[in-house]
This record gives sequence, C-alpha cells and structure tokens, in this order.
Amino acid sequence: MDNKRETVRHRVLKAGTIAFRGAGISCRVRNLSASGAALEVENQIGIPPSFDLVLEPDHVNRPCHVVWRKERRIGVAFD
Repeated sequence: MDNKRETVRHRVLKAGTIAFRGAGISCRVRNLSASGAALEVENQIGIPPSFDLVLEPDHVNRPCHVVWRKERRIGVAFD
C-alpha cells in the first residue's frame, strides 16, 4: 500500500471539534501527525472543505482542509 503522507501519524483517540463559521461538530481524532489527522464523525453532512480542528484538552486549534472522505472518516492536512 502506498503511503503518501509526509510524516508518520500516531494512533490516538481524542475528542475534537470541527469548528467553522461559529458552528461546531464533535469528532474523534483517530490518528495525528504534525501535518494532518484522521477524524471520525457521526455524519459528514454540513462539514465544509476547510475548517479549524479544535482539541480542547491539548489547547490546540489548527486550520486544516479535507484531503479525503470516507463514510465516517475524514482525512485532513493542516494548513
């Protein structure tokens, strides 16, 4: 399997928020690296192509954009 990622991602299980235009959608961060993450969501309806990923406990707020989408998963790259 080809891995086109720039950096190695580490498996995690963290609560996050997809934040955009004053709204927020809960997600779970399934893996994370310096350049991006894989997010698990209940439903992708309304999630825009670009948003901020907020990880409250870690005090992280990263702007990102969607690289791929699957049924309940979204791959993002940090801007």
